[in-house]
Amino acid sequence: MKYPSLVPPHLCRTPAHVVIYGEGISEDGEPIKALEGDFKCNYQDGAKTILTKEQKYVEISGSALFNCDIAPEIPAISDGEAYIFLRYMLYPNERLKPDEVLMPGTQNQIGRKRKILKGTKARNPDGSVNYTRLELI
Repeated sequence: MKYPSLVPPHLCRTPAHVVIYGEGISEDGEPIKALEGDFKCNYQDGAKTILTKEQKYVEISGSALFNCDIAPEIPAISDGEAYIFLRYMLYPNERLKPDEVLMPGTQNQIGRKRKILKGTKARNPDGSVNYTRLELI
């Protein structure tokens, strides 16, 4: 039986570069990359204000929905990072917006770096993955 796609491909238009880390660390003490790839997602932003005794802190968060299983070989996504709203520099030495970073390993690709807080694979009744959701902060 074919189940309907709950995140249709035509709604996934935001470019994202996703890096998912596996369990353990390398000899250099860095996390091991289990997956790195470019995808299209449906991204929704959010913000939350946290008040402390000394200051007011605004936490930016978001949710990226992918219309498939982006990491079929990884049973559970728990750590990594994502670069959302990818674009290329228009000219050399272009001034970046406050939340933009130059992607590592590239000369001219810019994105908004977010950390993966939680990954969810929504499953169909037969056990296949319908869509992947990444909670980002």
